[in-house]
Amino acid sequence: MDDFTNPAELAQASQTSPVLVIIDHHVLARTCILSILKREFAGFEIIEMPATNGLNWLSGRDIRLIALNIEDKPITDPSIGDSLALFAEYCPNAYVALLSNREDEATASAAMQRGVRGFFPTSIPVEVAIAGLHLVLAGGVYRPLPIVRQNETSGLRMISAYTDAPELPAIHDGNGARKILPERTMVDLTPREQHVLAALELGLPNKLIAAKLSLSENTVKMHIQRIMRKCSAHNRTEAVVRWSRRVNGHALPSRVRSS
Repeated sequence: MDDFTNPAELAQASQTSPVLVIIDHHVLARTCILSILKREFAGFEIIEMPATNGLNWLSGRDIRLIALNIEDKPITDPSIGDSLALFAEYCPNAYVALLSNREDEATASAAMQRGVRGFFPTSIPVEVAIAGLHLVLAGGVYRPLPIVRQNETSGLRMISAYTDAPELPAIHDGNGARKILPERTMVDLTPREQHVLAALELGLPNKLIAAKLSLSENTVKMHIQRIMRKCSAHNRTEAVVRWSRRVNGHALPSRVRSS
């Protein structure tokens, strides 16, 4: 296969098909990704190239997503900033995804802050990456889930957008401070239930949770039902909020508690 798609071939390609672009200077990795995406995204034209300098040939095309392999580079590497600037210039409507050998929270967060819609560590399974790409193409955001171990809940963050969770019991101390009391009805979650809860916190659908955790969708539904029961919640949103409030040990802001 040529080092990158021939411009003459691009000129002859259909001008109406949506396009996915893969940028990776490793020929083997690039062509393997190309093969997988052609199978999984049949309605798209998949274009691969070794570097960003071929983007000018795509002017006027319906570029939906650009996936760039940054390997071990930190997000602060100037070459990554240059690439993102080129994407914005030549493909302003395209979503951007990064493939990285790094999988730490800091790198993922830094990528999101730069407008990247998908952050894919090269350590994740293929089916998870495919599900994540579908999510990005649908207008969502994909990033690796935080690791949540038993009795370790630092990965859970407060969700301030939800407004339908009831108040937890509380007491006021002599200084007027308000402290949440633990609910006896809230039972500790198993490690697997914590993983599912972390995925729910990110707003992931059951299908993507199943792919991420290598579970069936029916098993995910079962875990969600158990989480709701243990949290005395009526729905998944309430379960996430109630558990987060228990973990954080304080009341939600008033703007969260009322519409």
